[in-house]
Amino acid sequence: MKTVLGCVRRADQDFHMIAAGDKIAVGVSGGKDSLLLLHALALYKRFSHMDYTLHAFTMSMGLEPFDTTGIQALCDELNVPFTRRDTQIGEILFDIRKEKNPCALCAKMRRGVLNDLAVEYGCNKLALGHHREDALETLLMSLLYEARLHTFHPVTYLSRTNLTIIRPLVYLSEKHVIHMAKELKLPIVKSPCPYDGHTKRQEMKDLLKDLTKRYPDAKEYMLSALKNDKEYGLWNK
Repeated sequence: MKTVLGCVRRADQDFHMIAAGDKIAVGVSGGKDSLLLLHALALYKRFSHMDYTLHAFTMSMGLEPFDTTGIQALCDELNVPFTRRDTQIGEILFDIRKEKNPCALCAKMRRGVLNDLAVEYGCNKLALGHHREDALETLLMSLLYEARLHTFHPVTYLSRTNLTIIRPLVYLSEKHVIHMAKELKLPIVKSPCPYDGHTKRQEMKDLLKDLTKRYPDAKEYMLSALKNDKEYGLWNK
């Protein structure tokens, strides 16, 4: 966990993510990224000596099987409150709207539910488990499908809800996330979504892998490009 906590500390220092007194909602999908984020934030609270609170939130899309007993057990172990909210997002996307490309709308609906949950429970920040490769894949998708240079920012303030989105794992490599998920034996819940592994993001993941084979430092250079240029860097503070 030393590498994980080091990346969280670096992101926190660079982007001022966490402050004493914060009430942080943690979006836990059941995947490796969000489970590691939850574990890391619980440990970071101890080592950073900052007095903030955590509350884990998981939503069901109405697709089965989706067993969250393992997530509940992890939250109990970490002494973090856990709330599950059941939705009909899957039914809306696949049965009612019959979406052929549901990912963008699905992401928007899930974000809306998470934001509402965070506000409902009095949280001022929402932590998401996006790691380094997620940022780079989003950059590639925006470039190749939208003709623009864009990716999510490590910290985003939502004025409508007075909620701040933070991404503490943004410096951490996916390879290390996979390693720690195995090391910690995290209770990963397989996504019941029929499009899992068959998305544009998966295409970008494969493209990034190919780029790295040819240019071994590609990921580090791309990450640096997001934050180094004071005038044009997409992560300019």
